[in-house]
Formats: sequence, structure tokens, C-alpha cells
Amino acid sequence: MTFYLFAAGLGVTWLATVPPTAGLVGKLFGPRYLGTLFGLTLLSHQIGGFFGAWLGGLAMAKFGDYTWMWYADIVLALLAAAANLPIREARPSLDGLATAKA
Repeated sequence: MTFYLFAAGLGVTWLATVPPTAGLVGKLFGPRYLGTLFGLTLLSHQIGGFFGAWLGGLAMAKFGDYTWMWYADIVLALLAAAANLPIREARPSLDGLATAKA
């Protein structure tokens, strides 16, 4: 049952962060650089995935379990959340809404 719940959760949320990430990159840097910067975002994601799998294997070989990888994952998730805290998006103005209706 755990496998099926995990698979369902992963299936529902798989690639759920791609549109907001692409939108944020496009909003911060403009459409001109969107392809390059989003490509670099995906490249860094793949490098992180490689290191996660590789270091997980090293942790299993050295310690016999994945406990240290869970700790590292928690620390990296907190660092990622902290890195995103300074990002501020401009609030939509009501002026733009009024001109769109006119």
C-alpha cells in the first residue's frame, strides 16, 4: 500500500514545479533568456539528482543505511527554501485590470 500511495503522490505532483519555475525565470530575466536560463535550471537539477544517487550509494556502502542522506536532504531542502525567501514578485496593479476591461 505504501508503494501505491507514493506512486499516486508522485504521479499527481510530477513536474508540478516546472510551469511556476519557467514563469518565475521568465518574469525575472525576460523571455529573451528564458530558454538558456531554464536549461541551466534543468541542468543543475540533473546534477543534483546525480549527486543524490551517488552520495546515497556511498552512504549505504559506508554506514549500511541512508540515515545520513536523509539528514543531508533535510539540510539541502531548508537551504533551498531559504534561498527562495528573498524573491519578491510585484503585486498585480488594479490599473492594469481597469485598462484591460476598457
